[in-house]
Amino acid sequence: MPNPPDSKRFYGAITVSDRGQVVIPAEARRDFNIQVGDKLLVLGDLEQGLALIKASALLERSPEFFQFLLGGRPPEPPTPPSEQE
Repeated sequence: MPNPPDSKRFYGAITVSDRGQVVIPAEARRDFNIQVGDKLLVLGDLEQGLALIKASALLERSPEFFQFLLGGRPPEPPTPPSEQE
C-alpha cells in the first residue's frame, strides 16, 4: 500500500459518548492549532460524511458564508467574463 501524501493524516479512531461528544486527538489539535475555546463548525454531506473546520478559518476564506448562515441568500457565482456586458 503506498504512503499517503505528507499533507494527509490519520489520527486514529474516536468513540462518541452517550451525550454525543467526541474528543479530538491531541496530535490533530496540535496540527490544526485548535485551542480551548475555539469554535468549530460541523459540516455534513449525507453521501460523504462529516467535516470539522475552525470557524475562524472559514471566515478568513469565505466571509459571505456567515451571512448565508444568518439567513441571507447564498452568494451569486461570479459572471464569466464572456457573459459580462
